[in-house]
Amino acid sequence: FVHLHCLFFFVFLRGYVQNDSMKQEIVIRNLEDIDRAAAEFLSKIGDNRLVAFYASMGAGKTTFTTALCRKLGVTDPVGSPTFAIINEYMKADGEPMYHFDFYRINKLSEAMDIGLEDYIYSGYLCIMEWPENVEDLLPEETLRVSICVNADGSRTLSWESPE
Repeated sequence: FVHLHCLFFFVFLRGYVQNDSMKQEIVIRNLEDIDRAAAEFLSKIGDNRLVAFYASMGAGKTTFTTALCRKLGVTDPVGSPTFAIINEYMKADGEPMYHFDFYRINKLSEAMDIGLEDYIYSGYLCIMEWPENVEDLLPEETLRVSICVNADGSRTLSWESPE
């Protein structure tokens, strides 16, 4: 099931990438490896400010987001905004970043009601969990990242980026 789930996300994401793109991957061997993976991810995504994590329940979306926040110097507690839908954090450079969890979004109008467009077009980093629920509202330039759980418990992040 896990491998089919990962295959589904890869095929799903392929519909959103250009032909002149290159597949990127990072393997997270275990929790002790997650900060290294977060640093590598941040170095590879460049100026992308819209990052959407596609993964099954329990695959590590919030855990990886927490590691990204640590690497960006966020000192506030980081947690899943499942009920709040959005959490705002302050990075070490003084810029805000936004962490969305769209799991409970049932209609696109609910995302619009929280001002999603204002956040997305703010120019600040937006990390999104369960973006499938607002896919029609996401700009084309959104970096769509799949997190797959491997048979050995490790995780593989994969995405397409321009060459």
